[in-house]
Amino acid sequence: MNTLPNTEIVLHILLAVGLILLAAKYLGVLARKIGIPEVAGMIVAGLLLRFLPWFKNFGGNEPNLIFAETNQFITYMAEIGVILIMFSAGLSTNLKSLIKSGPKATVIACCGVFVPLLMGTIMSFFFFGFTGWGTPEFFKCMFIGTILTATSVSITVAVLKEYGKLKTDIGQTIVSAAIIDDVIGIIVLTIVLGVSSGKGGYLTIILKTLAFFACAIVAGFVLYKLFRWYDKKHPRSRRIPIYALGFALLFAFCAEEFFGIADITGAYIAGIVFCSLSDASYMESKIDINAYMLFSPVFFASIGLKTDLSGMQMDLLWFSVAFVIIGCISKIIGCGGISKLMGYSWKESIQVGLGMMVRGEVALIVATKGLSTGLIDPKYFTAVILLIIVSSMLVPILLKKAFSVKKESEQITPIEH
Repeated sequence: MNTLPNTEIVLHILLAVGLILLAAKYLGVLARKIGIPEVAGMIVAGLLLRFLPWFKNFGGNEPNLIFAETNQFITYMAEIGVILIMFSAGLSTNLKSLIKSGPKATVIACCGVFVPLLMGTIMSFFFFGFTGWGTPEFFKCMFIGTILTATSVSITVAVLKEYGKLKTDIGQTIVSAAIIDDVIGIIVLTIVLGVSSGKGGYLTIILKTLAFFACAIVAGFVLYKLFRWYDKKHPRSRRIPIYALGFALLFAFCAEEFFGIADITGAYIAGIVFCSLSDASYMESKIDINAYMLFSPVFFASIGLKTDLSGMQMDLLWFSVAFVIIGCISKIIGCGGISKLMGYSWKESIQVGLGMMVRGEVALIVATKGLSTGLIDPKYFTAVILLIIVSSMLVPILLKKAFSVKKESEQITPIEH
């Protein structure tokens, strides 16, 4: 019977995690200083770490047991990081703002999901071929489109704040639509993963999804009442974030174990359950400490570690270029086009389309789930990373230009009065 050199494995894990934290945080801060999202810097850190001997053949069939155990440990930490990110995203949801601009934002979000899903799927047919409905190749193409449905609003919010547009009708519409967009996108992800895995037909998956949300609403209502009562008796208690995180992990487990729903969906719903509590921001800050210091850097660096650049050939290069172009214009067409039909001006419609164009954490999370289920090859992570970097750099520049004229006119108006 072979035994693993446990001490050597533990030491190797300590070395690997230490290198990840240092590299991810340093390059993350460096990226932010030059105007690139911190997430992009962390991903680049993972790409660079991949060449070190301590991360040999990450994600592959490594014959060395020490490397295999280390890689598995990092994978587990990355999975917890995903759940923490989605739980925190749910906690930061503003339900009042969501409800206020709900009707318009919902329509924009639906088009912001449908158009990229359709255009991304059709684009993939040209690269992978169309072999018929319901085939593994069809689901791979559909999953490419699913990745494009995601929206990251963090960079857009920063620009809107800078120009004082966050609380305007356009600002609230963009933020609310982005939140709803991610909810719909996660539901689409859940259905695609469920159907492609062969666990059931479309109707079965939809019924399971509806059953999950019905159970989540009932359980969430009970939990909300319980936490609100406890919150009043023990405001800002350090126990509240711990209890909330525990339930978030249970929601994540139950979602995937009993309903076949992605665990990140359960974590996100758990965050929405607690987002209206008076101590929601306090809970979010505590959760973010754990995510910021340990799990998030490991997650984002692991994306880079899993990215296989060895197969970067002309076909992958052309796919990446097409993926980025379709990813950018599909949001402008879907969100901006429907905004124009709902009565917004051309300028406002372009502002909405640009505000919804940026990608970030959710796109990475969706792509990661596809990697774990075999719906996407590791080399195609390159295209996802390029989309995140390009859209993150373009959106602030284009959105500032889209708001600049209006900003100048608003500066003149008070003087005239």
